[in-house]
Formats: sequence, structure tokens, C-alpha cells
Amino acid sequence: MDVDTTDVIDLAALERADDAANDRPRRKRRLTGDDIAAATLSVIAGGAFAFTLRLVLGQHGIMGTGLWWYFASLVVFFVVIRDRLDAEAALDRIVTVAIWSAGALVSSILVWMIAFLLVKGLPALRAGFFTDDMSKVGPLTPGGGAKHALIGTIEQVALATIVVVPVAVMTAVYLNEINGRLARPARFVVDAMSGLPSIVAGLLIYTVWVSGHGFSGVAGAAALAVLMLPTVTRASEEILRTIPDHLREGALALGAPRWRVTLRVVIPTALAGLVTAVILGVARAVGETAPMLLTAFGSDNTNTNPLKGPQADLPLFVWKLIRLPNDTQVDRAWSGALILVGLVLILFVTARFLSTRSQKKLGRSR
Repeated sequence: MDVDTTDVIDLAALERADDAANDRPRRKRRLTGDDIAAATLSVIAGGAFAFTLRLVLGQHGIMGTGLWWYFASLVVFFVVIRDRLDAEAALDRIVTVAIWSAGALVSSILVWMIAFLLVKGLPALRAGFFTDDMSKVGPLTPGGGAKHALIGTIEQVALATIVVVPVAVMTAVYLNEINGRLARPARFVVDAMSGLPSIVAGLLIYTVWVSGHGFSGVAGAAALAVLMLPTVTRASEEILRTIPDHLREGALALGAPRWRVTLRVVIPTALAGLVTAVILGVARAVGETAPMLLTAFGSDNTNTNPLKGPQADLPLFVWKLIRLPNDTQVDRAWSGALILVGLVLILFVTARFLSTRSQKKLGRSR
């Protein structure tokens, strides 16, 4: 039986063309003039419906009117796109608008919060705020600062990080690389700890340590460690899962034992991601207030010894001052809140940068 070589060649050419088309990056859909016109018409129609409904029903709430405006605009936009194209394209446009709207809402809330903190916190923020504590100022006396709270925050978070990092990383390595008999119960415990309320961590440390040894910064660090451990463990495990298997297989094929493969291949490759996991854990713990009330307790004096005596931190500093009916103390609290939010934002931006760098490194390894 003769085979037509022309058909075979044509079929192979078609397969290569299909593969090339699949490998070619697809361009994102761009907004056209018709889409912009349809969106503008939908917004105008939705606004007319919302204000008419407000007049008919006698509603005066801005939020209610805005919600009616938004949903009515979506309905009109769906109808216009469906008539112009088809129902599937209309549904795709609606989902796109909903996703972009949710993102814009979250971003606007974040921007509003930061702007509000800047307006409230900047007037009382000065150089002395970082070099003075509250031991020599009264409720109505200008001056004072958060030096004691900054020192307490740094010491407590540093102690918690020193304890958490080796335990969390080794646990993640055991869960992902070894996956022994205890992997399932260990993962169950980590998942259960992820939903642990922060006040429960404070009560645990209060019962075990504070009730017998008194309040201290190390007790607060222990409570933060309990909260950081599941976050860093789960994030580290997910990072280790992204390491390509061919790196492990190549090292094992060369005769390296598994522990050396993990130590010399897996962990160095995932180092940036593991640092990101640690930063996320620190950002999770640095703003906790409830467990610190039962462990560190807070103080107006600068206590550089976390092993003895109550110690302040930024969340306790803000919580204590914002409750007082005094404008001077409230202004100090807003400045402390601004520093705390700025610290958390710096940590998250650093984590995002390191995460992007880790993804690029893994992409090159693949």
C-alpha cells in the first residue's frame, strides 16, 4: 500500500504550525471604541435608574444609590453587548467589569486608609518621636514618642523570628521532601494553628509562662511565634512545591543522598521564596495587639531587656493612647499607627519583590 508522502508532510507542517501558534503569547484584548461607548451609555442609564428609584422610594442613602447605580449599569451593559455581539461575549465583559470593579474598590479603600493615616499622623510625627519615650511627659504635655514601643517591637519580632524560621522551614521540608508517616498529622496541626485566634495564643503563653514569671517581652515573642509558625510553614511548603522535580532527579541520579539534595539544591533554589514566607509571617505578627495585652503588657518606659519586666510595642502603644479622651494622646496614637502601617507595607512590598525574583529564578531553572 502506497502512502502519499505529500499528505504526511502537509500534516506534519500543520502540526508544527499549531504548536507554534500555541507557543506564541496571546495579546490581551484591548478596549475598542464600541466598548467605551457601551460602557458610557450603561453608566448613564444606570445612574438615571438609580436616581429615579431614589426619588420614587424616598431613599436618601448614598451607598444604596451607588449600589443600585452599579448593578443597573451592569444589566444595561450586558443587554447592549448581547445585542451587539452575543450572550457569551456579554457574560465575558460582565465578569471582566466585576473583577476590575472589585480591584478598584479594594485599591481605593487602601489608598483612602493610607491618606487618612497621613493626614492624622503626620502632624505629631517628628524626629523626637523616634528618640523619646512616654516616661517624662503627661497627657497634656507636648513631646514624647514611641522609642520604647519601637525597641519592644523589634526585639519581640526578632526573637519570634529566630525561633520560628528553623522550625517552620524544617517542618515544611519534612512535609514536602520527606512526606513520612507524621506528615498528615503535622499538616493537620499546622492547618488548625492557622485558624487559631490571636487571643488564644496570648492566653496559652499567659497560662504557661506569665502566671509564674510575670510579664515580659520574651513572653510576647512566644505568643508571636505561635502565630507566625503556621503562616511561615504553609508558605514555605508552597514555595518548596514550586521547585522543579528535574533538579531533584538530576542530583539523585548523580548519587547524592536525599538530605544533600535538599540542603544543596532545593533550599538554595527556593531561598528567595523562603525569605518571602518569613517576611509574610513577620508582617502577620507585627500588628498583633490582643496577645500582647496578656504577655508583654506594655509600659511607658524604655525596657531594653525582654527577659524582665513589661515591655511596650507599637500595637500596644496605639491601643493605649487611642482610648484616651485627650487630643495630644490621640495624635500620638495616630502617629504610631502611621509608623506601624508603614512598616507592614514595607514588609509586604519586600515580600512581593522577593516573590517576583524567586519566580523568575524558577522560570530560568525550568
